[in-house]
Amino acid sequence: MSDSKVNKHKIRIISPSGVISPDLIDGATDRLKSWGYEVSEGHFAREVFGRFAGTEEQRISDLQEAINDQNLTVILCSRGGYGLAQIIDRIDFTPLKQHPKWVIGFSDVTVLHTALSHLNIPSLHAVMAKHIAQLPDEAESLQYFRRILKDEYPEYRIASDKLNREGIAVGKLVGGNLSVLMGLRGTPFEPDYQGSLLFLEDIAEEAYHIDRMLQNLKLGGVFSKISGLVVGHFTNCTDDPLMHKTIREIILDATEGLDFPVCFGFPAGHEDKNFPLIMGREVTLKVEKSETILDFS
Repeated sequence: MSDSKVNKHKIRIISPSGVISPDLIDGATDRLKSWGYEVSEGHFAREVFGRFAGTEEQRISDLQEAINDQNLTVILCSRGGYGLAQIIDRIDFTPLKQHPKWVIGFSDVTVLHTALSHLNIPSLHAVMAKHIAQLPDEAESLQYFRRILKDEYPEYRIASDKLNREGIAVGKLVGGNLSVLMGLRGTPFEPDYQGSLLFLEDIAEEAYHIDRMLQNLKLGGVFSKISGLVVGHFTNCTDDPLMHKTIREIILDATEGLDFPVCFGFPAGHEDKNFPLIMGREVTLKVEKSETILDFS
């Protein structure tokens, strides 16, 4: 994108998954406009249909219309929750190949990231309406978010973790929410793990549920394909003494015997410190004794 276009982003807020408080859409809109962006919203972004932000047809309509709109440069998903798995096979993403735009979100939006990765279209695992509306301007999550919208791609440097496995890896970044990824196993929308860097995060899962999902990835050969592993927030996922391992140890043990680098504690996921990740883009991971570097530049 040219500088002039970057500074004049046209953003559409849609709700392809769970229902969201209108106040959060209003707050995000106000913040984005204060940054100088043009903001619109999908016809059904505020819809309520049980736990969903509209019927399947309404959510498909808003997502497809945003994809097709050549004037937009950003599609911002208002929140995650659940719902994209119901509609993903009825979305035509091909217009994005000729008229690319950022698709932004996390959690259930993992479904969109994986679909776009198959088309080699980068997307942004980043803050959604709640964080945009409520975080202070100086929050690192927002600052990195704004820089990426200006085509300033980050080189993250974070403190080392004692459980890290050192090494260097290069590959396309795939993954997202572990539970959502498990729902895509065996489908055409499962990520292509071969040679990829895998990012994982989750929220409110029991330790044995996490172990069960990781054993699936291990037994299914996923860990033998990837070039590196980046572990984000596992928010409200409590260690279980009956497992005799912490959640971090469960994750590390699932990759035992493999020599790719593993980074723990990357600040991305269901917390205020949610650094943007460019999914579907080649990235370099360096896990060193003193620090971890994740380089998108």
